[in-house]
Amino acid sequence: MKHNYLIECTDFLTIQIEINKIIKNNKFEDASINYYDIQEVPLENALEDLDTYGFLTSKKVIVITNFESIDLSNEKDLDRLAKYSRSPSSDNILIITTKKYVIKENKYLKELKKNLEIITISVDPISYIKNELKGYKVDMDVINLINEYCLEDITKIHNECNKLKLYKEDDKTISKEDVKELIIKKLGDATELTFSFTRALAERNKKEALNLYQEILDYNVEPLSLIGLLASQFRIMYQVKILDRKRMNNAEIAKLLNTKEYRIMKTKELTRFYTEKEILNLIIKLSEIDLKIKTTSNDPNLLIQVFILNI
Repeated sequence: MKHNYLIECTDFLTIQIEINKIIKNNKFEDASINYYDIQEVPLENALEDLDTYGFLTSKKVIVITNFESIDLSNEKDLDRLAKYSRSPSSDNILIITTKKYVIKENKYLKELKKNLEIITISVDPISYIKNELKGYKVDMDVINLINEYCLEDITKIHNECNKLKLYKEDDKTISKEDVKELIIKKLGDATELTFSFTRALAERNKKEALNLYQEILDYNVEPLSLIGLLASQFRIMYQVKILDRKRMNNAEIAKLLNTKEYRIMKTKELTRFYTEKEILNLIIKLSEIDLKIKTTSNDPNLLIQVFILNI
């Protein structure tokens, strides 16, 4: 029987299904299950639980979540976790969950990795929707619309598909109109939305940029914060453009800029729209808007809208 697991997955529901599978496969259904969110409680709490006996049952499942937020400066607890993973208790199952790859160049995490069964799960949302709606008549454009409204969030897809199935239980046919009527469109991640906004600016699509700006306002994002996000996006565009000219590949650029290779790939989609000089001019304009917002009574929203229209 295995005792230590690391689940790498971005979706909450998928993680829960995998946790339940681990518990069932190890015949730990009668064990107590304790969750420790690293974003809210210290790692020490989970370690103490691993080292103590259960009250009503000797079997315990300890789940440490959001491990991507682990404090790497806390060497004492990291060392303790690595040592525990080397000689785990037969009465415990330790499950660590993370939304992204976390085994970095850290001696404690490298030691930990040796003693974990690593489970990496990526779920194709289109296949998931098809499977959820099996037995119903659903066109491909409807499936794509569900995915678009749910932003590939498997948990939301699961809940919305159940809602649609109940609603159309009689005729077993789901249309675009049903999706638009029942599903509340999920707002994307603010950074993701800012990228789409930057793309609209890059394509000089002023109407789309203004619409996306209104969506960003729904997040209660302050104008100064938006200016900062935009400036950050244009700065990385400038860096990527220069490094790309030096014939560095995406992996090399990502390592140098300490970011994900995926972000470099997405950024390259935008750099072709600008020269290096144009990007620098936009960064200067954004700094001027930033200064005006901080030092004058000008309407920040109006300043940003003028920036969009003059792009």
